[in-house]
Amino acid sequence: MGHENITEFILLGLFSDEDEKVACFVVFSFCYIAILSGNLFILLTIRGSRLREQPMYFFLSYLSFMDVCFTSTVAPKLITDLLTQRKTISYNSCIAQMFYAHFFGATEIFILVAMAYDRYAAICRPLHYMVIMRRQVCYVLVMASILGAFIHSILQVLIIIELPFCGPNQIDHYFCDVFPLLKLACTDISLLVIVIISTTGVLSILTFAALVISYVIILSTLRTRSAQGCHKALSTCGSHITVVFMFFLPLIFTYVPTADSVSNDKVFALFYTMIAPMFNPLIYTLRNTDMKNVMRKMWCRDTRFEGK
Repeated sequence: MGHENITEFILLGLFSDEDEKVACFVVFSFCYIAILSGNLFILLTIRGSRLREQPMYFFLSYLSFMDVCFTSTVAPKLITDLLTQRKTISYNSCIAQMFYAHFFGATEIFILVAMAYDRYAAICRPLHYMVIMRRQVCYVLVMASILGAFIHSILQVLIIIELPFCGPNQIDHYFCDVFPLLKLACTDISLLVIVIISTTGVLSILTFAALVISYVIILSTLRTRSAQGCHKALSTCGSHITVVFMFFLPLIFTYVPTADSVSNDKVFALFYTMIAPMFNPLIYTLRNTDMKNVMRKMWCRDTRFEGK
């Protein structure tokens, strides 16, 4: 039971070449700053305007917050490790990082589902929309997302803390995740691999399928609408669909195959830990007229006050 002899792990990271490390340090630092500034900008724009009263933007503000939290569990360690020779992480810190990465990542997934439900209600049930998506319902959906993510994450932790780690302590990844840790356990893990693939993997596939089906229903409903209404709804749904694909496809490739493909997992993990959170603010603002108008008003108002 427990982790026996090992008190720390060594993260092998993304690259071994020194020149690549320096280049990646610059690139990932820029990405992390872009993620923080972009998502916090969206968060402040929504919270500081009337947009927060609309369910879609209510969920979007939480999605942006989760993006910041999710990336912050992984990026700072990834960036600092690029410049250090010995990339160690204590056993407790490793378990904590795994828990928070799964917690914030799963919360994002469930919020994306809530956003799809919101778009379905707005486009397919417009007359009942204000009743279906009243504020209490929005809060319940967010709380359910957080609770669901907590249960998922605590199960991952309970699986890992019961494993004995007595041999090599080098994790072939840039952060602590379930599969790389399972490979270091001094016991037969074949059953656990099946359990994780059938829970996390199947959950990812089913959620992705549900999201795709909901957007197919929405898009088929749009065909009967006026050109202007159709264009606006299509623009909004287009943003959501783009984000769903960017986040889910790498996630499915990570958790659905066997645990042997860790080298590919590192590349896929970059998509949902760094690339998707960086593009989310751009996708949601550039394709969204309401967001652009509110940003223009807030920004122009601020500059007018500064000019006086």
